[in-house]
Amino acid sequence: MTAAAVALASLPVTLPMTGTAMAEAPVKGAELTAHPLYDKGALPTVKCKERPVRARDRASARAYVDGIAGCLDATWEQHLTAAGLPFRKVRVKHYSRLPKKYCGMKTDSYDSMAYYCNKTDTIAFQIGKDWLADPYDLWLADMTAGLYGYHVQNVIGIRKAVDKEPYRNQTHWREVMRRESLQTACLATAWLKSVWPLDRRTRRDWDDLLSLVQGDGRGEPRYFGKTGTIKAWMRRGYAAGDPGACNTWAAPASQVS
Repeated sequence: MTAAAVALASLPVTLPMTGTAMAEAPVKGAELTAHPLYDKGALPTVKCKERPVRARDRASARAYVDGIAGCLDATWEQHLTAAGLPFRKVRVKHYSRLPKKYCGMKTDSYDSMAYYCNKTDTIAFQIGKDWLADPYDLWLADMTAGLYGYHVQNVIGIRKAVDKEPYRNQTHWREVMRRESLQTACLATAWLKSVWPLDRRTRRDWDDLLSLVQGDGRGEPRYFGKTGTIKAWMRRGYAAGDPGACNTWAAPASQVS
């Protein structure tokens, strides 16, 4: 199946897109609720140097993303191999304009987008004028790390385990979508904690990042989760720096709303 994720221009979160049946809540598969990912402890400390991102400079934004992806590879390779889990480096591909169909999915018409494709282990970025007008690099780092979270899920079998779970109706399907997305948000900030403090970063940068989070709007289908729910899982990942804090699959429904 195709598992793609799109990051909307105004949202520092990712939306998984799939047509495959999903699990009924609560999730029962041990491959999800008791995965070995949660047992290894905190992510290793890795030095990560951010590259400068200049306004209206697409090349600098692309270089920044590439550098962050390299830091993510370094962290997750150490952690997953030490845990006896599989690892593959992610591929990053930049587009001036994404094709109308990517990874078997129809893409949106936004000026800026980013997708993860599990078929090719690739994060695809279309960095447009709206992201470049007043770029916020830490938000771009967190978005890259969130998309990388889908890569981790894919490589270690969580995505495949999701596909095995039955589901009863659209409500249950959307809850699993939220559990999957919220886990990537948590894994992203667990990674951020492992490389913190980045040069010149302070607690204010973290607070600014959280202030940008927007969840599903009132009346919209709930794929990401409420704003407060997303922030809660981001805080949880950052506080622990440990993927074990990101077990959304075992969490009660009230924590993935």
